[in-house]
Amino acid sequence: MHATTILATAALIFAWGIVSGRLQRADLTAPIVFVAAGGLMAATGLVNTSPDPRYTKPLVEIALVLVLFSDAAGVPFSEVRRDLSRYLRLLAVGLPLTVLAGFALAYWFFPGLSLWLALLIGAALAPTDAALGLPVVANPAVPRRVRELITVESGLNDGIVTPVVMFALAGAASAEAVKGAPTSAHALAELGIGLGVGIVAGGLGGWLLRLARSRGWASEDFAGIAVLALALVAYLASVAVHGNGFIAAFCAGLAFGAMAGPRGPAELVFLEQTGGLVSLLVWLVFGAIAIPIVLESANLVTVLYAVLSLTVVRMVPVALALIGAGFDRKTVLFIGWFGPRGLASLVFALLSLEELGPGADRAVTVIGLTVLISVLVHGLTANPLAGRYGRAVTRDPRSTPEDVR
Repeated sequence: MHATTILATAALIFAWGIVSGRLQRADLTAPIVFVAAGGLMAATGLVNTSPDPRYTKPLVEIALVLVLFSDAAGVPFSEVRRDLSRYLRLLAVGLPLTVLAGFALAYWFFPGLSLWLALLIGAALAPTDAALGLPVVANPAVPRRVRELITVESGLNDGIVTPVVMFALAGAASAEAVKGAPTSAHALAELGIGLGVGIVAGGLGGWLLRLARSRGWASEDFAGIAVLALALVAYLASVAVHGNGFIAAFCAGLAFGAMAGPRGPAELVFLEQTGGLVSLLVWLVFGAIAIPIVLESANLVTVLYAVLSLTVVRMVPVALALIGAGFDRKTVLFIGWFGPRGLASLVFALLSLEELGPGADRAVTVIGLTVLISVLVHGLTANPLAGRYGRAVTRDPRSTPEDVR
């Protein structure tokens, strides 16, 4: 990477830090800005649109590790227990239906696509990213329990679909005879090892940090750094014993959140900020690498799939899952619409490009275009629709059950 590229990237991040609040109020989110900047840098030749995987793959993997750990560790378990049935509806019913619908639609729309790549598309586009709809989850006009439902769903669904994505990647690599590709059975074994390593590392790390705090051993200045290191330890320990590091990171986050105690959320701040920085770089890489592929390969069928993925494929399973949950039609539509596809989907696409090479171009095009459209439409509609929904709830409080206000 040239010094000029590093300079431009650092300057862009600094500029975003200065004006981010103002731009977000104008509905310009970080993904919109950094994807556009990445595309511009590629168009002007400032970055290489076919970079060395040795540099991009570690960045993508670290981003996914930090996102999976922080999302899982930040889940408020007291809220989950209180609304357990609603979370189960979205995660145990709505999410699998979304994966299946996306898989079936991809296999139907793209006849030359293998079953494995169709499954990869369906699973990669199932998780949501609450960060793209930040004005929704931060808007006090939206009922608190609705905001929490959207946030917790987003925090857990990426980790839940990760095994499916990894299994699909292994199957696609094996089918295409990619050198060194694991078999499906091997991939399942890796998932099991990652599960065990993650639970042990996260649970033990959370307990030790809580014990150290109670005895005055831990410095507050380094607690956040310790949590960041714990996420990397879980990932690397799993990889060292031939397990899946991403599953380990997600399970470690869940275990840490359960064991760290009331100070746990405060100790996640540094990890979340670091993850935010890495995420900006991933959006930049996406703009530079994937946008040219998307623009070259996209067609009307791909656009139609992306639109259906963001609407019917998401909203119908959510509506089915929430039957009998006590929500009115406006709330169900609101929750269904604000399922933006974001960083997790993007990272899955970039990982598939790294693992499968040109064989993943069609899948990357579909996922990339869907994420790109989501970045724009969800980013631009978050503020207006959240305000409109909040006013509707205020005018008619009967439209939202008392227990979700």
